Amino acid sequence: MSGRELKIIWAGVFLLCVCAWANAMDSVAVSGFWTRYSKTPRYVAVDSISLQRRATEEAKRVRFIYNVDFATYFDNREYKAPYQIPQTLLNFRLSPEIGVRINDRAGGVHEMVAGVRYTQPLGGNWRDIQIAPTAYYHFQYRGFDVGMGAIPYENRIAPLPDWVMYDSLVYMHPNIQGALMSYRDKRGYVEFLCDWRSSQTAERREMFRLVLDGRYQYKWLMTGGLFSLNHKAGFAAPNHEAVMDDINLNAFVGVNLSSYTPLDSLSLQVGYIFEWERDRATDESLFPQGMLVELYARWWFLGLKNTFFYGENLQPFRSRNAYFNLGDPFYQSRLYNRTDLIVYLYRSSFVNFYFSWNMHYDTYHLQHQQQLIVRFNLDGIWHRHGELRGLFDK
Repeated sequence: MSGRELKIIWAGVFLLCVCAWANAMDSVAVSGFWTRYSKTPRYVAVDSISLQRRATEEAKRVRFIYNVDFATYFDNREYKAPYQIPQTLLNFRLSPEIGVRINDRAGGVHEMVAGVRYTQPLGGNWRDIQIAPTAYYHFQYRGFDVGMGAIPYENRIAPLPDWVMYDSLVYMHPNIQGALMSYRDKRGYVEFLCDWRSSQTAERREMFRLVLDGRYQYKWLMTGGLFSLNHKAGFAAPNHEAVMDDINLNAFVGVNLSSYTPLDSLSLQVGYIFEWERDRATDESLFPQGMLVELYARWWFLGLKNTFFYGENLQPFRSRNAYFNLGDPFYQSRLYNRTDLIVYLYRSSFVNFYFSWNMHYDTYHLQHQQQLIVRFNLDGIWHRHGELRGLFDK
């Protein structure tokens, strides 16, 4: 990708972020934010008692924080060609974190967090482990949320859909490496991430992904969309590999009837996906597109999630480079339907334990997948903000 094209794309993403934030918050909130954070401090003479009192107040604003996230997953995939292969995944992931939290005078919250994501395949040995360091700065103020560094994907407001991020990547690529920013209020959110997933060396390709998504809800009506740019460059000299780009646009409308029915959750949304894939080695561009319909319902300990896609192959260059496309390989099919039947064995603010029987139809076969997943989060014991979200938003 040339420097000029890259600058245009970054400028477009920046303008999208600015426009979305401007629509999501009123002028009073913006004025209050800049008024509080642009004031020049005024220094006045104080006595020793005032200095001691101020030091005590400052000490109260600094807190030591810690958290432990643990997940174990059994994933049995009874898949068949041409899009998938049969396999069974049985791993656990331990993610301890420590850090400090500072509350400033303007009401902002600053956190510096460090930790590790330890993934161990059960049945494997020490050579099979994966360790991903976690280290990031986190800032919150009146709905704004900014993170910079290596940030857990669980920190996102909403997980990425299957056609954008394959479930195997959720298991083995646990951190956003770059930035995560969002604004949220009672009617919706807008969220942006930059994941620099590979730096360029003679053995590694340069690869990164940008994703901007959002949702707005008024009573039972909801709408939103997603923009993503996936870029793969080549190796450093002397190796060479052509550049490939994958740009996606998705818009949807839907209804959330959870408050109007006896069910705990009931929502339906219909969306349209437009994609631009480019391979610079052959100077070839393709523009696949399709329709996506998603239904989710939950009552007590039972859940149903159905995803239906009809359109063109969303990954036309996957056979040329397996590292390029990040979505589920089933979206190479012109017609694909996935039905998840979910049983919540235990669900609280700090534990999510469920079994899911997933049926995939890709016009060739009806295939099955069984998942038994438990996630524990220590922070949910102290901060009860609803039920803990599972690895796949179940």
